Amino acid sequence: MLKTLGRQIKEFKNATIATPIFMVLEVMMETVIPLLMASIIDDGVNVPNGDIRHICTVGAWMVVAAGIGLFAGIMGGKYGAYASAGFAKNLRKGMFDHIQTFSFSNIDKFSTAGLITRLTTDVTNLQNAYMMTLRMGTRAIASLICAMVAAFIVNVKVATIYLLAVVFLGSVLSIIISFATKYFTQVFQKYDDLNASVQENVSAIRVVKAYVREDYETDKFIQASTKVYNMFVKAEKVLAYNMPVMMLSVYTCILLISWVGAHMIVAGNLTTGDLMSLLAYCMNILMSLMMLSMAFVMISMSTASAERIAEVLDETSDLQNPEHPVMELQNGSIEFRHVSFRYKQDADDFVLKDIDLNIASGETIGIIGGTGSAKTTLVSLISRLYDVSEGAVFVGGRDVRDYDMEALRNQVAVVLQKNTLFSGSIYENLRWGNADATDEECQEACRLACASEFIERMPNGYNTYIEQGGANVSGGQKQRLCIARALLKKPKILILDDSTSAVDTTTDANIRRAFAEEIPDTTKIIIAQRISSVQHADRILVMHEGEIDGLGSHEELLEHNAIYREVYESQTQGSGDFDEGTEGRS
Repeated sequence: MLKTLGRQIKEFKNATIATPIFMVLEVMMETVIPLLMASIIDDGVNVPNGDIRHICTVGAWMVVAAGIGLFAGIMGGKYGAYASAGFAKNLRKGMFDHIQTFSFSNIDKFSTAGLITRLTTDVTNLQNAYMMTLRMGTRAIASLICAMVAAFIVNVKVATIYLLAVVFLGSVLSIIISFATKYFTQVFQKYDDLNASVQENVSAIRVVKAYVREDYETDKFIQASTKVYNMFVKAEKVLAYNMPVMMLSVYTCILLISWVGAHMIVAGNLTTGDLMSLLAYCMNILMSLMMLSMAFVMISMSTASAERIAEVLDETSDLQNPEHPVMELQNGSIEFRHVSFRYKQDADDFVLKDIDLNIASGETIGIIGGTGSAKTTLVSLISRLYDVSEGAVFVGGRDVRDYDMEALRNQVAVVLQKNTLFSGSIYENLRWGNADATDEECQEACRLACASEFIERMPNGYNTYIEQGGANVSGGQKQRLCIARALLKKPKILILDDSTSAVDTTTDANIRRAFAEEIPDTTKIIIAQRISSVQHADRILVMHEGEIDGLGSHEELLEHNAIYREVYESQTQGSGDFDEGTEGRS
């Protein structure tokens, strides 16, 4: 874990090294000052008639030491802030960049809310702990060592009191921290639940209001928030013992040093100046222990966060490029050779079972099947969003595992079942498909996707601002924009995963006609629930429980496939598609 996190320090190594150096320098100056003060008392004040020259000389050195200590403290604070803020920046960027490399199966291991917590709360905790370690931790340890060494130089017997206090406090603190860490580990898991509750509520606020479920969502949030509260209370109750134990040690040390020191002064074994310096070192040591305890508390809080961050950074993508990847697809042909697939290797059943399928380049294939028949899973293997469990998928005559994944996915455009638009103009959303696309190319793609008709009616046309998630456009308009975005990639394979379900049948037909006329060489795979969306395809694939139940033309399937015939009859004997003619009124 430490090695993983240490790699994120990167360009802030110099600041990380400079901070403890300045903190040690500050502590050294603070250690020298009591010795100089003792010299003033013993050799300047407690001599016949006093030694003004000695007092002024040593006093000047005290001022110099204090000035150096002040400068070192300021520089330590400056570089500490620079190092900790930079460390946090690199952690966030490192996690975000690493998440982009995850396969779908990797992403499935982490909840969205959990990743957000790691990128925000966990990184902030680690940043604070890093700052505390560099500054307060270094300062406390250096001050403890320097003061302890100086105290033993002054008087071994009195300094032994410090040593006993350090051993006592160290033992108690280790017990406190061990209990607190256990609770902090649990509390950040509760944070994930809290963030999930907020995220789900905000993203689905329209549904919540439509079903008048505000009270239910509020109660759910309160429950998640209460769990976080209760866990923090348990941790803080344990940490509350820290200060009483610390103060007990401080005052006990002061009393013992005063008592022992007074007896030694009377006996002539200790000077007044030495006692003053020993009391100053006592406060230095005990303040160091107090700072050290605070640093340990912060570290105990951040340990759980560090483990969660390292878990993301250490996650290895299930999908890797081959050593010498193929960078270009010859054509859009697709072949499934005895393909079986399951999402988890230890799952009992396969989602896809022994799929054998050949699709010629430029062919239009329709896919229908009931919910859970693995239609989406089948097409996800084409662009290698997942790897097959058994068998192989070939695209352009090569196994998809031979290709560079970026090159493969640039030639396989997928309009997913769940359409997503990003905040920005229509042009900006379209150029997700091709960052270098001209305005004319964007408009042509929209014409093919039948999106130009509603875009041109908007006040700002293609410069119209799309709200987050496409909240200011209808479901059908969103689908057409996503299709246009995919077309801008000029792919060899185009996959529409139920991507015209929200458009009326006339628009659906126009989109299919445009595809047939304008991109005849592109292999088109259309997943749909409506027979009308696929009946004009070259061939139609019927999926049932992860297997191919039928494959052929519309007429062939009507004659020979019971599932297809049943679906067709149920749709044609009704009153037609319910959404016909409704587009534009949404």
